Amino acid sequence: MELRHLRYFVAVAEERNFTRASERLFIAQPPLSRQIQQLEEELGVSLFERGSRPLKLTEAGRFFYAHAQQLLGKAADLKTMTQRVGNIERTLSIGFVASTLYGKLPTIIRRFRLEHKNIELTLHEMTTMEQIKALKEGKIDVGFGRIKHEDPYIRRIVLREERMMVAFPVGHPLSELASSVKLKDLVTETLIIFPKSPRPSFADQVLGAFIDRAIQPNKILEVRELQIAIGLVAAGEGIAIVPASVQRMKRDDVLYVELDERHTVSPVIFSARLMDKSDELSSLLQLIYAIYDAENIPHIKEDL
Repeated sequence: MELRHLRYFVAVAEERNFTRASERLFIAQPPLSRQIQQLEEELGVSLFERGSRPLKLTEAGRFFYAHAQQLLGKAADLKTMTQRVGNIERTLSIGFVASTLYGKLPTIIRRFRLEHKNIELTLHEMTTMEQIKALKEGKIDVGFGRIKHEDPYIRRIVLREERMMVAFPVGHPLSELASSVKLKDLVTETLIIFPKSPRPSFADQVLGAFIDRAIQPNKILEVRELQIAIGLVAAGEGIAIVPASVQRMKRDDVLYVELDERHTVSPVIFSARLMDKSDELSSLLQLIYAIYDAENIPHIKEDL
């Protein structure tokens, strides 16, 4: 049994169709069918229920699929980490969601560059879901996101929970009458959420806060990114719920008001490949905790 057999099997199991799996793998269907048949002969069990449309896994197939995924994930980790060890020039590729730039990420990056001048940093703006995919493909080494999406190949550390606030246009009655608001006060407003895609995203965290309280905004406007949402708030097109650090985006035409609700927070999450415990990542994580400690920012400490 070779790794290619596992890749072929996983593709068929996920596509539930030999034709689509062969297109995904860029091989002809007859050789793919033969490889799966040889795998079943070697194992001495049937992995697929023949004749089912779409294809279904047998009980043995489901067991084999779960473990094949783990083995392929470990093989990918091994490849990426070996390449890193073999590089004479040390590099660290970082993915981030745009909203983290208004928090401590710029400080973290600047400090890390000063303290580790022999490590070349590259930054890539991408959504949390894009980060997970990029980590598994070896395109980035660490991600800073906000969505609690579990993946068996990714280690995720919640650094802290950031409060949410409401962005109002200047002159809005709710922004002038109260120092804080509740979600029920916002149901008659046009709620501007971001990003529009891909989902799940921060937009779903905001909508989830309403759903948890059995209320629904009357009108929802989806936009591509945070900056557009704030610009539309300034134009009086609606209100937006944002992480508290976005207040650092100084505008004379937008006011930020506390959201008086328990558990309306957005996490800042550090993501890395499950087996990657490199010195670069450990140093980055310890630097983050040192900055949080120095500035008295509540956080949760966890080692790689």
